[in-house]
Amino acid sequence: MKRLSTDRLWAIAVLTPSIILLAIFVYGFIFRTAYTSLTDWGNDPAQAFSLTPIIRFIGLQNYHDLFTSGLNVRFRQDLVSTLFFTIFFIAGCLGLGLAMALLLDRNPKAEGLWRTIFLFPMSLSFIVTGTIWRWMLQPQGGLNQLFHLNPASNGWLTSRDSVWSFDWNKIPLVTAVLVGLILLWTGWQALRNAQRTRMWVALGCAALLLLWAFVIGPNVKLLPAPELHGFNIAFIGIIIAAIWQMSGYTMALYLAGLRGIPEELREASRVDGATEWNTYRHVIFPLLAPITLSAMIILGHISLKIFDLVFAMTGPDNGPTDVPALLMYITSFRQNALAVGAAIGTVLLLLVAIIIIPYLASQFRSQEGHA
Repeated sequence: MKRLSTDRLWAIAVLTPSIILLAIFVYGFIFRTAYTSLTDWGNDPAQAFSLTPIIRFIGLQNYHDLFTSGLNVRFRQDLVSTLFFTIFFIAGCLGLGLAMALLLDRNPKAEGLWRTIFLFPMSLSFIVTGTIWRWMLQPQGGLNQLFHLNPASNGWLTSRDSVWSFDWNKIPLVTAVLVGLILLWTGWQALRNAQRTRMWVALGCAALLLLWAFVIGPNVKLLPAPELHGFNIAFIGIIIAAIWQMSGYTMALYLAGLRGIPEELREASRVDGATEWNTYRHVIFPLLAPITLSAMIILGHISLKIFDLVFAMTGPDNGPTDVPALLMYITSFRQNALAVGAAIGTVLLLLVAIIIIPYLASQFRSQEGHA
């Protein structure tokens, strides 16, 4: 008993400094940033960095302006750009990483060399990757010269064209429909698992959301006039560079998963007469689903807070390739609008939390179930 108490005391002594530092320099700064976003600090740039700045509490006004003010069109476009970047980045990394893992799983010659080649880009920082790909995607750079493309019509990082445009005023309607459909799916899963209370709660919330979406949603306007946002073509080069760097990471995850599948399962599938494709479709790919989810979570939070890759490839002043993290830097340290920059940072934090917290909660429940 005395031995156990001593171990606990040592554990507390070792962990206490880390907990204190974490509380101050992580959660303390998060709280300070969130509070700053509720003030008008920096509305007068001349006195933003004075020794005694005049700061007033204004509540959620900065957030309201970010999503509805005509002066913050750039922020809204940055959010849309980040959404498209996240979708294509995750899809590209998962697809290419899975393809490379399947190739290596067949034990090709010089497998160690190929594994090293595939993983090498991951060892580079985003700054180095951005510098390399910035040169390759210049009008007179590597790709245009390699494939004999016309620099005037192949401005990888300088294009001002966009596709898939939509009206920002439709965001509440689309969001309500998507959340309603997710709740319907949650209710269906609860019904299959005989969780009736959870089912009725999910279906009731879904019904209310969908009713609002189809009755009230079409009349909700965030802005007095239509405001179109879409996918900027200049982001294609940045997406290619990001996939090139991170696909090796997903390859390593998938390869570990493939090597962990017992060979007996494959043999049993072949004995039952399944083709190679059906074996992968009905046996192997379902077993890789947890790895896919983990990779999506990690890649998703990387894409939401991407900064250095964009900064290295296009700089801070190229509007079509701007992202919220870069805009936060410009707003805070160029325009001295510290409260608005803090609001942008808080929005990014909430977006990351929306992705991370449900995943952590599900992992915690699964660990409790195995305990």
